[in-house]
Amino acid sequence: MKYKLNHILLALFATMLGFTSCITEEHFDNNPEGNFDQLWQIIDEKYCFLDYKEIDWDAIGRKYRSRLSAEMTRENLFEVLDSMLYNLKDGHVNLTAPFNQTRYDFWSDSPRNFTEAIIENSNYLGNDYRRAAGFKYKMLDDNIGYIYYESFSYAIGEGNLDEVLNYLAVCDGLIIDVRQNGGGNITNSTKIAGRFTNEKVHTGYIRHKTGTGHSDFSDPYPVYVEPSSGIKWQKQVVVLTNRHSYSATNDFINNMRYMPNATIMGDTSGGGSGMPFSSELPNGWSIRFSASPHYDRDMQHIEFGIEPDIKVDMTVEDQLNGYDTIIEAARSYLQSK
Repeated sequence: MKYKLNHILLALFATMLGFTSCITEEHFDNNPEGNFDQLWQIIDEKYCFLDYKEIDWDAIGRKYRSRLSAEMTRENLFEVLDSMLYNLKDGHVNLTAPFNQTRYDFWSDSPRNFTEAIIENSNYLGNDYRRAAGFKYKMLDDNIGYIYYESFSYAIGEGNLDEVLNYLAVCDGLIIDVRQNGGGNITNSTKIAGRFTNEKVHTGYIRHKTGTGHSDFSDPYPVYVEPSSGIKWQKQVVVLTNRHSYSATNDFINNMRYMPNATIMGDTSGGGSGMPFSSELPNGWSIRFSASPHYDRDMQHIEFGIEPDIKVDMTVEDQLNGYDTIIEAARSYLQSK
């Protein structure tokens, strides 16, 4: 099955390659100043959220360039570059050296609203759950199906999805738990979402950089989820989210909120919507950055997360008693339908 999103991403990638190849590359020396200047320029010309996040990249560049010295160690240089990139507040921005990698935790101070030990106890998964393609799934005692999906990095086959949905078909409703899922392969997002619609669904837009200016973007390309030709879920489904649902997971949540029988429950997702591309500095360190912004179908950025349809937080009392407040709220909601 061919997905519209795949075609769009390939077109965007080809355009990005064309865009970068038509620019006369400047030469940067392999020293602290040269590596700093090239990294600053890459972000200045190709990063897609500088205007949206109201970031004064010129001022930031001046601030951190003043910390350079010809004698500084590679570790000191890495620390300066890390501190500069942190201002972007973007988990898709990573500088990778042989000895370290920069990272940004979107919402490290937010409520976790998830305890892995609880979902693994006898009230939920227990010891008799099934596992396929990264899904941990089970029929709960009240005949509600439960799937915990911890990473979109797992390869998912159409046969896997058929098996899982066929097994859970007798259930009265379905819970898909993507809390604490840091993302992975975005095509998995579209592939799974296609099991929850009988019609083509418009879920958003994507754009790409067309020049070096901060607001030089193409017209928006519409993004769709196509219905799968395999087994589809026709009943109610609740998707559980928290602030640590990032990247491809954020995309999945956006897709699912437009599915006809889906409800998003929990906390606002973590965000991370820019499609990442990579480049290299003179010293061989690689920089990954967000280059193509993704919007919902109302042309609103989803970079900082998606609010749930029903907001639910974990309670201390439930956690002490071995219960997950958000799963219990989803079960009650599905039983009422």
